[in-house]
Amino acid sequence: MTVRIRDFEAGDTDAVIALWQSCGLTRPWNDPRADISRCLETETSFLLVAEAATETAPGKPAVVGSVMVGYEGHRGWMYYLASDPGLRGAGIGRALVAEAERRFEAVGCPKAMLMVRGGNEVAIGFYEALGYAKEDVLVLGKRLIED
Repeated sequence: MTVRIRDFEAGDTDAVIALWQSCGLTRPWNDPRADISRCLETETSFLLVAEAATETAPGKPAVVGSVMVGYEGHRGWMYYLASDPGLRGAGIGRALVAEAERRFEAVGCPKAMLMVRGGNEVAIGFYEALGYAKEDVLVLGKRLIED
């Protein structure tokens, strides 16, 4: 399977949200359409998608992965890393992380960061295999806009 990583296009919205839902990444308090819109409206953020021909759509590439990326000048952050559950192990997640890291480096970003929900040992193992390490940091949050 050949996977192509590219920038998100407006026509990808439904496929990306369906992918996030199939991976259990969406939450009732976060509107995924609003998250996509906010990302695309922010100058230092971008959304990457992975596409590939699949058994269900052999002639037409389908969205099989995504990662949302932002850089605020101090750290680069990755969110919504997803790969089609039926294609896990095919290198889609690794390819998306590698492209995000490449883009971080291109703008001088010194460090890539991400958050993993507690208890998601599979995701933690995936990131550790890519060289990411747990950090002694507590993340605090405060909702400013209700979706």
